[in-house]
Amino acid sequence: MKEIDLEAVSKEVERLCIEANYFIDEKILDKIKEAYKSEKSPIGKNILEQIIENDETASCEMVPMCQDTGLVVIFLEVGTEVRINGDIYEAIQIGVKNGYENGYLRKSMVKHPLDRINTNDNTPAIIHTKLIAGSDKVKITVAPKGGGSENMSLVKMLKPSDGIEGVKKLVIDTVLNAGGNPCPPIIVGVGIGGSFEKAALLAKEALLRDIDDKSDDLTDRKLEEELLELINKTGVGPMGLGGTNTALAVKVNSYPCHIASLPVAVNINCHSARHKEVIL
Repeated sequence: MKEIDLEAVSKEVERLCIEANYFIDEKILDKIKEAYKSEKSPIGKNILEQIIENDETASCEMVPMCQDTGLVVIFLEVGTEVRINGDIYEAIQIGVKNGYENGYLRKSMVKHPLDRINTNDNTPAIIHTKLIAGSDKVKITVAPKGGGSENMSLVKMLKPSDGIEGVKKLVIDTVLNAGGNPCPPIIVGVGIGGSFEKAALLAKEALLRDIDDKSDDLTDRKLEEELLELINKTGVGPMGLGGTNTALAVKVNSYPCHIASLPVAVNINCHSARHKEVIL
């Protein structure tokens, strides 16, 4: 069996924390440039121009794209043919700590949600783990998530009778309520089905998908297209100041659910949609 070096895990997580905050994905930057070309509002166009300049400056000067460098969400996929001698979770936390210290990234985690005392190293990260049958690889995805976008997200238990129109209304209402808080143009992750907690995870996982991909499920794919069109008709616009580009993409992930339930989660990402991954 392949043995994973935990020191290498820490070093890779450190690197990914820094790179995710410094370097925007080229495909996402291209989407923002497309939005700039198509934007009808002069104010919206000016904002998109500033966003592009900001993201290009961050990459060139190796500084964070945003002052909110986020809480760190980790998606960890571990092959069943991998041997881990030690605590991989501890190795990940060490990597986050080192990444935020050595990358001069803002430390935003508090020890208790009510006491509000800063941990001073941006740990603990939130880690989601999957076992991959037959694989001898470990895949680590680092996704820093800013408070402005995360705070605008929600989970709601709809009734099955609400149907697809109820889902659409929930998503649109969430975007309208968010306004400029998540720094539009946004990327919207929608999780439908499963249970209360599964829907939320589906929505967050949806945000990791390629900006240009489409769902393999025909129902989900159609819903993605319809929601993107509806969201861009809201007029929220870049940074919430009006315009024709409120969202760059909508990603829908679904899962089977109970006959009496229709769980729906909406997880919003800002325009930078930060995430980087490595396979060990």
